[in-house]
Amino acid sequence: MLMDDCKPIMGLFDKLKRGLQKTKQILRTDVRDLFKAGQILDDRLLQDFEARMIRTDMGVTAAGRIVERIRADHGGRTIDVDAVWKTIHDEMVELLKGHDAVRWDLSNPLSPLAKVASGPTVILVAGVNGVGKTTSIAKLANLLQKNGNKVVLAAGDTFRAAAVEQLTLWSERLGCTIVRKESNSDPAAVAYEGVQKAVELGADYLIMDTAGRLQTQKNLMDELEKIRRVMQKIIPDAPHESLLVLDATTGQNGLSQAKSFSQAIGCTGLILAKLDGTARGGVVIAIRQEMGFPVKYIGVGEQIDDIELFDPDGFVDALFAK
Repeated sequence: MLMDDCKPIMGLFDKLKRGLQKTKQILRTDVRDLFKAGQILDDRLLQDFEARMIRTDMGVTAAGRIVERIRADHGGRTIDVDAVWKTIHDEMVELLKGHDAVRWDLSNPLSPLAKVASGPTVILVAGVNGVGKTTSIAKLANLLQKNGNKVVLAAGDTFRAAAVEQLTLWSERLGCTIVRKESNSDPAAVAYEGVQKAVELGADYLIMDTAGRLQTQKNLMDELEKIRRVMQKIIPDAPHESLLVLDATTGQNGLSQAKSFSQAIGCTGLILAKLDGTARGGVVIAIRQEMGFPVKYIGVGEQIDDIELFDPDGFVDALFAK
């Protein structure tokens, strides 16, 4: 039993190591090699270090925080490479946990999600085109159902018939109800009917898909605000979660996406999708620092069960692993 329990943990760690390979390479070659045992850690080295950390896409703010921590703990002293490396590791974990020190219950895969006392909990999911949004919704619905919840899906990406069909196929495989309309219907109407259906069926969760859009498309961003308003006619505090799906390969553009979508839907967290060998892991630190909301889940493969609770400690451990 113990061996079986250990397998998924080791499997996830290996997937993270593989997925974060690009960022790991920058850390191990550009960053770690900068510090030589016996040298004095001076401002010149720290400036070089800061520039290299920014290359991991973690942003100026987070890189500056790490530099200040190193300066305070090690500045002006003979370099102990392992001690400096541990300081970088620990500060990155703290940056990901944030000022509100989010710590999930790792034994409960639903612990990052809001859950209302009565009626359906409404989850609104948004993101730019091609980030894996529909697949992430299916994975999340599967996770909720496996943990004893009744789920309704609402196919709000009405501008792309393939998206509605894809979500419909997932609903059939999962055995959950889906609310859908014909192509080019008003997504807000889908949202309204979705909330109605979730209430009628006594569902635990409604997950609302939305059209993939660029953060620069103001009319579509305004549409997200309309969807929120329509939902609130039935459930005044809906949506209870507004999740942004972000492609892990995006890099610093992910911060721009987070800012724009948060203005439209008030993001409460991220799903980091497509965590493969081209992932740009540093951007999640930048988003956590500048926007304040955390990564809640990560997509680590293409199968329906390939969604995992985000663990800051495990994520950074994988970045630093050999």
